[in-house]
Amino acid sequence: MTDDLEEIRRRRLAQMQQQQATQQQMGGADMQAAMQQEQAQAEMEAKKQALMRQILTPEARERLTNLRMSRKELVEQLESQLIMLAQSGRLQSMIDDEKLKQLLVQMQPKKREPTIKRM
Repeated sequence: MTDDLEEIRRRRLAQMQQQQATQQQMGGADMQAAMQQEQAQAEMEAKKQALMRQILTPEARERLTNLRMSRKELVEQLESQLIMLAQSGRLQSMIDDEKLKQLLVQMQPKKREPTIKRM
C-alpha cells in the first residue's frame, strides 16, 4: 500500500515537473517575442526621431516636445504627416517654428462660436 502511494506521488511529481518545464519554455518564447517587438519598436522610434531632426529646426522640435505632453495624439498625427511629406520629397526646406505653428493651427478642428438667439 505504501509502495503504491509512493509510486503515485512520484508519477504526479514527474507530471507536474513536466508541465512546469513546458510552461517555462512557452513563457520564454513569449518573452523573447515581446523583447523582439520592443526592440523593433525602439528602432522605428529612433529612425523617426532622426528624420524629425532632419526636417525640423531645433525650435520647432522643442515646440513639438512641449506639445506632446498635453496633445500626444495631435503630435503623432503631425509627425506622421511630416514624415510622409519628407519621404515623398514634397518638403523643400526645413520646417521652422513659424511654419510648425501654421500647420498646428490648420490641424486644429474649427471651433464653433455659440450663437444665442433671443426671442
